[in-house]
Amino acid sequence: MADALADNTAKLQLDEETGEMVSKGELKKRMAKRAKKAASAKAKADAPAATSALKTAQKKEEEPKATEPVNMFAQGWLDEVYKERPVKPVITRFPPEPNGYLHIGHAKAIAINFGFAKFHGGECYLRFDDTNPEAEEEKYFVAIKEIIEWLGFKPKAITYSSDNFDKLYQKAEELIGKGKAYVCKCSAEELKAQRGEVNGVPGGPRYRCEHAEQSVEENLKEFRAMRDGKYKPKEAFLRMKQDIEDGNPQMWDLPAYRVLDAEHHRTGPKWKIYPTYDFTHCLCDSFENITHSLCTTEFIQSRVSYEWLNKTLEVYEPMQREYGRLSITGTLLSKRKIAKLVNDGHVRGWDDPRLFTLIAIKRRGVPPGAILEFVNELGVTTAPTNIQLVRLDQTVRRYLERTVPRLMLVLDPLRVVIEDAEEMELDIPLHTKIPAMGSHKVKFTKTVYIERSDFREVDSKDYFRLAPGKSVGLLLVPYPIKAVSFKKDGDKITEIRAVFDKEGKKPKTYIHWVAEGSREVEVRIHNALFKSEKPDNAEGGFLNDINPNSEEIFPHAMIESGFEEIKRRAPWPEAAGESELGKGGPESVRFQAMRVAYMAMDSDSTDEKIVLNRIVSLKEDAGK
Repeated sequence: MADALADNTAKLQLDEETGEMVSKGELKKRMAKRAKKAASAKAKADAPAATSALKTAQKKEEEPKATEPVNMFAQGWLDEVYKERPVKPVITRFPPEPNGYLHIGHAKAIAINFGFAKFHGGECYLRFDDTNPEAEEEKYFVAIKEIIEWLGFKPKAITYSSDNFDKLYQKAEELIGKGKAYVCKCSAEELKAQRGEVNGVPGGPRYRCEHAEQSVEENLKEFRAMRDGKYKPKEAFLRMKQDIEDGNPQMWDLPAYRVLDAEHHRTGPKWKIYPTYDFTHCLCDSFENITHSLCTTEFIQSRVSYEWLNKTLEVYEPMQREYGRLSITGTLLSKRKIAKLVNDGHVRGWDDPRLFTLIAIKRRGVPPGAILEFVNELGVTTAPTNIQLVRLDQTVRRYLERTVPRLMLVLDPLRVVIEDAEEMELDIPLHTKIPAMGSHKVKFTKTVYIERSDFREVDSKDYFRLAPGKSVGLLLVPYPIKAVSFKKDGDKITEIRAVFDKEGKKPKTYIHWVAEGSREVEVRIHNALFKSEKPDNAEGGFLNDINPNSEEIFPHAMIESGFEEIKRRAPWPEAAGESELGKGGPESVRFQAMRVAYMAMDSDSTDEKIVLNRIVSLKEDAGK
């Protein structure tokens, strides 16, 4: 029977306009009718498009396959970058600041830096840029490590900028000794004036302050006084003596060290001064023998100061190159604004599935392999990539279609008693188009539950699901059922009585079901958190753009018994950081709920209560 059921189900197709599972013949008729209707409303020149749509609907369904991706490291911008310095082994680094959770934009940086090194037979460091003890917390270090592992990457080593504090301090004194750094005590307003800003307007003449003329001995003395805690924050700082006449602001005597009244999470109270990003980054790249320092184009102006400092100190010089950053419309990635959403209770936390931090995307159930595929599809150039959320959804949907099993899940159950049915055991394939996934046993019972929306009290000509006196197919069940009566409690239908329709015509539509005794689960359907593509532009601020329907909860959904098999065999799929049986969190329990959506288990789940999140819809929403 398993083969027959598989064949029967494989022949069903989703009518994307109605959300129904129908036979190929029925879908063909519907498509033809729609095409004819569209053709009559259009000019004759549009007719070929309708014909093409009809032919597409008639094509035989085949096993889903991944299209051969274009490797972003083998051609294009990244290939050109390697050709500029074709060395072996390639050594790169991913240097996050441990002051917040990574977001979808960081996935691109991770994939580029780790992937570039791997493609060329090299390795990538995970280096925490921990030079600001006022903003760093242990939870961010842990979260960043876990996300990189989840994406399937293993660092050459985990390092910290703070590992080099002693060496960086010595390099600062060396820079002073070369006459290329000085201790400055100017105020913020004085600094603006020196950089040509007059009354808030830039473009005026630039000049150096008097501190730049101090002797090497005086600067060393003052710098050591900073180190020894004799200055409070903002009273003094070390500046690099670059080129104030250069047209690039990154050469206007940037700060190298500042005083901070904060203990460091790794070095404790040892240091009263801490190096800046502009001083630290290039030197740590040099210390670690980075061959290709890849960063986003916001640092393109910093390349000149990056190269200046390494040259001036006569250390090994890595090559910095910049690619366009990834941004997504329709959401917020700002740490400050997400914190506002979290603190005000608009979302559950930083990992709320409606957000686009990587921990939130992971919790929603998006597989790590889908994220990497998404980055590869976008490619890498120097232009910024600003895309809509639906583009990510499209990639995730295609990825899940070929990698996860299928189950039946009913969101809003309605009891159906099939009067002449007998209990039987069905052997159901986990994916009708991918036999290698295997099958599972499901008990068919006299009482089943269907979606409340799959029954209408009053029938109509354009309705093809269950109604009084009307038949509909049940997915994977040999015979359709016909509704003969129903019960109500007030306005709510509570039960349908039905019989097998063994003599009728082959049903036009098939609906999903679950057996009596199926497990009750909570299902969370997440929609866009914001109503518009640009929440920041909303009148009154982004909080006024929050979608009141961003989450819909079905507390009494029911899932078929095959869920236990899916859970036991997770992760689905075995890829990236979820590469083997049992390696993955609850979100690795993924499946397609037929006619509903792609689903994953949520971290709120317990042994007693299963919570499911919608990863992505089965098709793109018509309104998008």
